[in-house]
Amino acid sequence: MARRRRATEAAAPQGLLDSLPLDAGQAADLEGSGLLELALTHRSYSYEHDGLPHNERLEFLGDAVLQLAVTEHLYAAHPTLPEGDLARRRAATVSTRALAVIASRLDLGAYVRLGRGEDLTGGRSKASILADTTEAVIGAVHLALGQDVSRRFVLDLLSPLLDSDEFLEAGYDFKSRLQEMAAAEGQTVAYRITESGLEHSKTFSATVTVEGLVTARGEGASKKDAELAAAQNAVRGLLAERGESLIPRG
Repeated sequence: MARRRRATEAAAPQGLLDSLPLDAGQAADLEGSGLLELALTHRSYSYEHDGLPHNERLEFLGDAVLQLAVTEHLYAAHPTLPEGDLARRRAATVSTRALAVIASRLDLGAYVRLGRGEDLTGGRSKASILADTTEAVIGAVHLALGQDVSRRFVLDLLSPLLDSDEFLEAGYDFKSRLQEMAAAEGQTVAYRITESGLEHSKTFSATVTVEGLVTARGEGASKKDAELAAAQNAVRGLLAERGESLIPRG
């Protein structure tokens, strides 16, 4: 009889507190509020524990705090950029992929309380869960410590993205950008996937086409990765033709 796989227990949040950009007093206040534990509680854990409160309301709040702090920073830091370019920088900074990169640097996934099913299907490394939990932690900091602290917290937490365009590009949403570029020309984006290799070590190849605009290819260990690689090559190729940069500067 097959043995039942065991889920991974979430790490104690003290390790996360030590990694967050807060001083000792702020960290103690956040922990004492109980809001950090709530921020780390995924709805899948709630469903398996009699409807325990979960982090989605904090995520909703944290998203607003994040958007405002980043918007104010970009407005002040890039005085010559027009509205459209500021919006693109903000979108890249607060995207799911970018927040997941920040969360991974904190090893945030290790601290999230997940339901067994979510845990066993790789939930601790899912970009969506990492990004959503990051927003929930921001919401917790805002409620526990106030607006001034939460704004500084966001800017310190996201400093790698705000200070380095190269780091920001690592979290860039190329598929959405390609969709925008296609829509501007009245076109749609189409992906075609092929696969090769053994069942346990397949390689996926994607070809993305925007009729009359661009065709590009990419490879990856999953269909999603292959599509992303193809979209990245398409976007970079189009921008190079136009003499435009990926991340607007100013």
